[in-house]
Amino acid sequence: MSRANRHREEGNSTVEFTLVSVLVVTLFLIVLQVGFVLHTRNVLVASAQEGARYGANADRGPAEARMRTREVIATALSGSVAGRMDYDAAEVVRDGVLTMEVTVRGPLPLVFLPAGPLALTVQGHALEERR
Repeated sequence: MSRANRHREEGNSTVEFTLVSVLVVTLFLIVLQVGFVLHTRNVLVASAQEGARYGANADRGPAEARMRTREVIATALSGSVAGRMDYDAAEVVRDGVLTMEVTVRGPLPLVFLPAGPLALTVQGHALEERR
């Protein structure tokens, strides 16, 4: 390689590193954001199911199911996330069987991505015990 070619390429590695590192950091943050969203969704689904099972017991009802769902979310995620969620529980007849249905609605936890107000809705079901 001639001396003139070597002189023109000086400093290229710094620019390449900067451009590639911005891309790698952006991809890392996107993957991390997807992980946060999936974790939150899984916790909400499990909490709704737990609340439905709790409310379906023979001596409990929809009010206890909502309360239990909120407690589980507050324990698993945080109290502030649990406070932003809307809870609904009802006794519903599905295919001739009385079930407890718990629905949780709320905003997605967007930490790194500036997106609009995205919401998530999950449901949990459990068979009612006879009273």
